[in-house]
Amino acid sequence: MSRLDEFLPEYDARERHERRVPGTPELAVAAALGTPVAPDGVVRTLFRLRGLHGGGSVHGALRGIGLKPLVEEADCVVLGAAGRPWSPRSRLTPFDQAGPGEIRMVFDITATAAGDGMSILATETRVAAMDAKARRAFRRYWFVVGPFSALIRRRWLAAAERALR
Repeated sequence: MSRLDEFLPEYDARERHERRVPGTPELAVAAALGTPVAPDGVVRTLFRLRGLHGGGSVHGALRGIGLKPLVEEADCVVLGAAGRPWSPRSRLTPFDQAGPGEIRMVFDITATAAGDGMSILATETRVAAMDAKARRAFRRYWFVVGPFSALIRRRWLAAAERALR
């Protein structure tokens, strides 16, 4: 069972990526959290286009945009927030304070032992709309942003793997 099930067992959107990396689960999660948020030119460009700061670590950047810790363990970190990410002027609020017209989102970075000194490092994002209006707005937003979000997460995992080698 995913730790995300504790917060969003039912969701409107889900994105999951994983990669086999060297090291213990604890080292893998630490590497992923410490990875530069913009580890290459492609991600830096995507962040600039979205108006996001491309400096610092993955963990620092996620916290900087308003995601707050829901679980902090050595092999699992879950962050969550609520809001209207499709609205550039909207700020994220605490996960449990989601209201009408908003979504709840959770993001995790986890790792599990895979044997032979390797781990499966994974990231998953889930989103649940609070009502039909928010669901429609989020689906339009995700249609455009979702593929780029997936690309960024895959590049974060690759950068974490490079850091562990």
